Amino acid sequence: MATKTVSKNLKNDNAGAALERALDAGQGLLRLTPTWVPRSFLHPGKRIKLAPTDWYAFGAHRGGIDERWFSSATEAANENRTPDEGLSYVTYDGHRFLLRDAVAEAGSRLIGKKMWDKYQRWPVYSKFFDNMGPIPHHMHQGLEHAALVGQQPKPESYYFPPQLNNVDNNFAYTFMGFEPGTTKAQVRKCLEDWHLGDNGILDLSKAYRLKRGTGWLIPPGVLHAPGSLCTYEPQWGSDVFAMFQSLVEGREVPWSLLVKDMPPDKSHDLDFIISELDWEKNVDPNFKANNYLEPIVDQDASGLGYTDRWIVYGTIDGQQLFSAKELTVAPGARCLITDPGASGWITVQGRGRIGPLELQTPAMIRFGEETEDEVFITHEAATAGVAIENSGSEPLVGLRYFGPDTFARLPAIGDYLKTPGGDAAEPVAAG
Repeated sequence: MATKTVSKNLKNDNAGAALERALDAGQGLLRLTPTWVPRSFLHPGKRIKLAPTDWYAFGAHRGGIDERWFSSATEAANENRTPDEGLSYVTYDGHRFLLRDAVAEAGSRLIGKKMWDKYQRWPVYSKFFDNMGPIPHHMHQGLEHAALVGQQPKPESYYFPPQLNNVDNNFAYTFMGFEPGTTKAQVRKCLEDWHLGDNGILDLSKAYRLKRGTGWLIPPGVLHAPGSLCTYEPQWGSDVFAMFQSLVEGREVPWSLLVKDMPPDKSHDLDFIISELDWEKNVDPNFKANNYLEPIVDQDASGLGYTDRWIVYGTIDGQQLFSAKELTVAPGARCLITDPGASGWITVQGRGRIGPLELQTPAMIRFGEETEDEVFITHEAATAGVAIENSGSEPLVGLRYFGPDTFARLPAIGDYLKTPGGDAAEPVAAG
């Protein structure tokens, strides 16, 4: 269990000096504290290491905590939210301050000049998404429709870490999109039947069995009903969504969760609501081939005793918006990882060091406690190279995700098929 004392908050105007000291002491690495997010309409899956006494730490009226967000400068769009909900904190020397404020203070140093000049923020985040059962069939708005309510679009991705999935929970399948041949009239009928109980939206869709160690790329406007494997989700820095399913496991989904990110005057315009769907992507007859991911070993970033795998890759509408890798370091091994941009790191197995910072995977975390499993790797540190060593007796495994246009080249969707056997090409482990 984590036992560190909770640090005291520093306000934005006092964070600058502390940030400089933290960057110097961490050699460009920043220690982050756990960021927990509840959802009122979901049932926690209980695999993200939060202590059982704290699943409802925000209050039962807020719902259970089923998400932990990483390296986040994005606020959670929950009703009755706390002021800092969804935002990550940097901790150093008994004090803490928002990562969002740190980026505002030293943008180019933290995320690189190119990203800072274009976005003026860290525009992505990731999380563990952990539920006992499936969640409603929903989509995240694209650029055009999110802009109507002053929001950002939300493309996202999935990876199912084996370390967080010792059990399947209730429904390890995800419905995605629609069956080819589905019509807009059929979807409209589902919306018309919203208040009759189950509106039948899943009758128009197809479920895919979820497999540990694989993932998916989900463009905006595409319906999906995530299943019950714990999911690592790199995504764009937004929390917009629209629920299209009226009843899930006997629980009512209010109409307000369908239209929460739509203009008020369109909240009962069924044709408008349907227009927010990317229709061609939803009825794509090759949906799996165009969206499914399996890990690919990055031979250029792997060596004796360590393996770096691409776990999220590809583009969305031709844009490289985010990506992610999984680094595995064998017991006793060391490596130097050099990336062309910043990343958010979370340790999912083992213990060791990253630069001068300790890494330890906790077995249990009390709400509000600080841990040694999460780090923000600044652009400055990533491009200089970060030393990582495994000081434990089991593999040290860390996931790290990156922002837009970080890499000159990424694997494309389907490239895993070009390397039959996948891990057969893995470098030999140390020892």
